[in-house]
Amino acid sequence: MDDNAGALPGGGASCRQRRAAAAAADAMGGYELVRSDDSAAAGPPDLELGGSVSAKSPSPPLPRPTSQVARQRLGSLDVFRGITVLLMIIVDDAGAFLPALNHSPWDGVTIADFVMPFFLFIVGLSLTLAYKRVPDKLEATKKAVLRALKLFCLGLVLQGGFFHGVHSLTFGVDLTKIRLMGILQRIAIAYLLAAICEIWLKGDDDVDCGLDLLRRYRYQLVVALLLSTVYTVILHGVYVPDWEYQISGPGSTEKSFFVKCGGRGDTGPACNAVGILDRTILGIDHLYRRPVYARTKECSINFPQNGPLPPDAPSWCQAPFDPEGLLSSVMAIVTCLIGLQFGHIIIHFEKHKGRIINWLIPSFSMLALAFSMDFIGIRMNKPLYTISYTLAASGAAGLLFAGIYTLVDVYGFRKPTIPMEWMGKHALMIYVLVACNILPMFIHGFYWREPKNNLLKFVGIGA
Repeated sequence: MDDNAGALPGGGASCRQRRAAAAAADAMGGYELVRSDDSAAAGPPDLELGGSVSAKSPSPPLPRPTSQVARQRLGSLDVFRGITVLLMIIVDDAGAFLPALNHSPWDGVTIADFVMPFFLFIVGLSLTLAYKRVPDKLEATKKAVLRALKLFCLGLVLQGGFFHGVHSLTFGVDLTKIRLMGILQRIAIAYLLAAICEIWLKGDDDVDCGLDLLRRYRYQLVVALLLSTVYTVILHGVYVPDWEYQISGPGSTEKSFFVKCGGRGDTGPACNAVGILDRTILGIDHLYRRPVYARTKECSINFPQNGPLPPDAPSWCQAPFDPEGLLSSVMAIVTCLIGLQFGHIIIHFEKHKGRIINWLIPSFSMLALAFSMDFIGIRMNKPLYTISYTLAASGAAGLLFAGIYTLVDVYGFRKPTIPMEWMGKHALMIYVLVACNILPMFIHGFYWREPKNNLLKFVGIGA
């Protein structure tokens, strides 16, 4: 492959010229350019390692032993995942003290708001490597469904209300009030849809440049466009009527609140289509009961932190709202599909330069479009998972991954990133034990004479 093989159209020879040159080489008995995962017989180098095929080499390289290939991983992907896990832990622990590390109460984004889309982006990117070759599509689909179900059920247990907090020795959940959606549930849904797209919706076009990727994976892009269109139509077109809810007051008495809406296209906390769909389909008792908008200026005198309600607080301030709801998960799937496209660049481009260029251009483009949309009023909003937020988070993920790839896989800075790489390889375990407080709750279960005398107290967490 020549030095310009990884460039986008406009840099060096065009896609058409490259295809003509390759056809001429074939006609003259020359070598066959390895372009895609369909050409496996020649024993090409593993594209995940950034290897290259030389046009001057008369014979293909010797294949690596199976055990050696099995041990090789894309280090930058594990480091990226590890950094995201670390960011999640920092946000959970320090967000209550530093507003910049806490989630935005509604419109706008903070560092914390990038954690979820980074995970979804990584899931999509990883799927392209997992499904680089799919000999049996039905079997692969069955396994994807099973993995998604396991992840969804794990999310129900961890975030459905079964565990009652770090300092509680009780557990169990009323099934009539279990939270149905959550972080792992959203990832499971996005993973399943993205996996199905990667298994079934791949073309057989040759890939010589960035534009060819759009042709080969055009059906996946159509799915992403359709999902974005459906989301936009529902968000701005669904009529949101007046509604009411009840919460438990002092002495187990229930207080009722009435929220006046009666309109379309509202993207505020009270009358958006995301909330009405979740209340209608899931039921208000199955939603998250500590909504992020409780920290807005209207709902907290300690804005932007949690605090007592102001005297003139609106009626919706205490209403349940799920940040991982049904409609907002539609755009989470799109984030995963964007991650797929970045992974395809690893599969089809062997040169480091070609990969990085093809990552940077869409990343900067998505960021520019996101900020333009935010400027004209389509605000970046994580609870609603708006299109501008999707583009901003995906663009940021693409830039960060390109930077990590350059440091780790191009320049070989592996030793300083070993801790992050380890965390990335054990991301789910760390999430379950630390982010979901399973480890602190387990430790709390061992105490001296009284529950308050436990190890948590001595390490500073306290009971």
